[in-house]
Amino acid sequence: MRYWLMKSEPDVFGIDHLAKAPKRTASWDGVRNYQVRNLLRDEIKFGDLAFFYHSSCPQPGVAGVMEVTSAAHPDLTQFDPKSEYHDPTSERSKPRWYAVDVTLKERFRNTVLLQELRDSAQLRTLQILRRGNRLSITPVSAAEWKSILKLAHAG
Repeated sequence: MRYWLMKSEPDVFGIDHLAKAPKRTASWDGVRNYQVRNLLRDEIKFGDLAFFYHSSCPQPGVAGVMEVTSAAHPDLTQFDPKSEYHDPTSERSKPRWYAVDVTLKERFRNTVLLQELRDSAQLRTLQILRRGNRLSITPVSAAEWKSILKLAHAG
C-alpha cells in the first residue's frame, strides 16, 4: 500500500461533495496533466490511501482521508463533449486520460492547514511544500502520513 495527497478545489469538488456521493465514493477524474495521469494509470492502486487536500481556497489544507477503491480506468469526461474536461483528440479505443474511484474514509474535525504542514519539522520533505510544485497528486511517505494524521487528531 502507498500513500498519496490528492488536491482539489473545494468549490469544484470538495470533501463535502465526496461525503454526499452515493456510498461516499466518486471518480477522481478531470486530471489533465501527463505526469499525474501516469501516476493514476501506473502507480496508484486499489487499497492505497490518500489525503483529500483542499487547494486554491482561503484556507488550504488536508480535510480527510480517502481510500482508492478501483483500479485505474479511462476517465469518461474525456469523451463527453459537454464536460469541461472533454478531449476531442482522445479515442475510446486508446484513451489518453485515466481516473480512479475514491471512497471517503475519514473527515477531519478540523482541516490541517497548509501553515501547520509548513511549521512541522517532520514534514520538511513533503512534496506539496516544495517551491514550484503544482501537481494535483503527489506521493506521501509513511512517516509523513503518520505526521499528518497526528496533526489531524491533535485537537
